[in-house]
Amino acid sequence: MNLILLGAPGAGKGTQAELLMKQLGIPGISTGNMLREAVANGSEVGKKAKYCMDNGLLVSDDIIMDIVAERVAQPDCKNGFILDGVPRTLAQAEALEARGIQIDHVVSIEIDDSVIEGRMTGRRVCGKCGASYHIVANPPKVDGICDSCGSALMIRKDDAPETVRNRLKIYHEQTEVLKDFYTQRGKVRLIEGNQPIDKANEEILKAIGAKA
Repeated sequence: MNLILLGAPGAGKGTQAELLMKQLGIPGISTGNMLREAVANGSEVGKKAKYCMDNGLLVSDDIIMDIVAERVAQPDCKNGFILDGVPRTLAQAEALEARGIQIDHVVSIEIDDSVIEGRMTGRRVCGKCGASYHIVANPPKVDGICDSCGSALMIRKDDAPETVRNRLKIYHEQTEVLKDFYTQRGKVRLIEGNQPIDKANEEILKAIGAKA
């Protein structure tokens, strides 16, 4: 089963991908990991990606798609895979099709921007040991202090309100059009993201016709 997970930053894609990998016995493939693997393997496409990264250039859609095609052709993907973070744009989705990479289901985790802002801007991380908290869902015992090591908690740059809003804006502008693209192909499965993780996971498995 070949899956794509869609959803805004903070919607819970990473968490659901981890669960689905174990439940379905298929690998999760993220753009970052693919790029690193291709560069480490020293393949022709990996060398092109390395040149772009070393020179501060954006890795082109063509290179990204070549890397995806190279990765999904590996033996561990013969029973399926989960794409996380790719495709990001309509051009990338069209390029996947052009390369003959078939997608069975596109799971779109739906959640209001206001909920995502609350989730992400409420996160706090220990600068020393990396422990993670949330001011509402999982607060530390002492405000601003890590339970584990007593160090000060901080707000990651990615979780600053203006950064979160900008990331959501980019998502709506570039990535949300993918829902229309895959809806036309009858592949989109909408899942409510503002519910307990296990309930969302149950709904995903049911929507794609799979059993844990």
